Amino acid sequence: MPDPVLSLKDVTLSLKGNAGNVDILHGITMDVQKGEAMGLIGPSGSGKSSLLMVMGGLERATGGTVTALGQDLTTLNEDALARFRRDHMGVVFQSFHLIPTMTALENVATPLELAGKRDAFDIAAAELEAVGLKHRADHYPAQMSGGEQQRVALARALAPQPDILLADEPTGNLDGVNGEAIMDLLFGLSEKRGSTLVLVTHAPELAARCTRVIGLRDGGIDAARKAAE
Repeated sequence: MPDPVLSLKDVTLSLKGNAGNVDILHGITMDVQKGEAMGLIGPSGSGKSSLLMVMGGLERATGGTVTALGQDLTTLNEDALARFRRDHMGVVFQSFHLIPTMTALENVATPLELAGKRDAFDIAAAELEAVGLKHRADHYPAQMSGGEQQRVALARALAPQPDILLADEPTGNLDGVNGEAIMDLLFGLSEKRGSTLVLVTHAPELAARCTRVIGLRDGGIDAARKAAE
């Protein structure tokens, strides 16, 4: 079997709270293979989003190793992590995180410009067309619906052609119709581009579309669920 795209070994995460350290993740060991669409499910507070952030180097593991595309993320400083994400990862959040003073086209073009792409705006325009928003290119986030904003966020994440796409509850702030449309785009475009997808979700219908599902409970992999698979 080829080397995994993502590999976590004995990963722990502790964060400082008002009452001292809070243990979030406990000895997570798992691999994600190229081309997989992996779903992370579990009750609120189980550590799903924290695990996704650790995978993307957005949260630094307290212990263990996180390897992405053969690179140990735990050895990189913040600048190197930012460059690695820029070159290899796309991230879609529940709350969109668009820049309010930029148009849809500018939001999508920004990561491409940061990567030094001379044709950043041409690529961005093509990505907006791919998510059905060519007609919204010159609109600002406040002028768009939630579903449209999430489409822009998805176009921005996919524009650099990432090897790994991380999505944290991407339909959580959307109604059923818009959520289903985002689901179709997320799976369709990531599969078409050959991106490996890791998805945090509470939605059973979204998890059902993944090629593999990992359950989390109390900061660890849910052994009961794993045994039942």
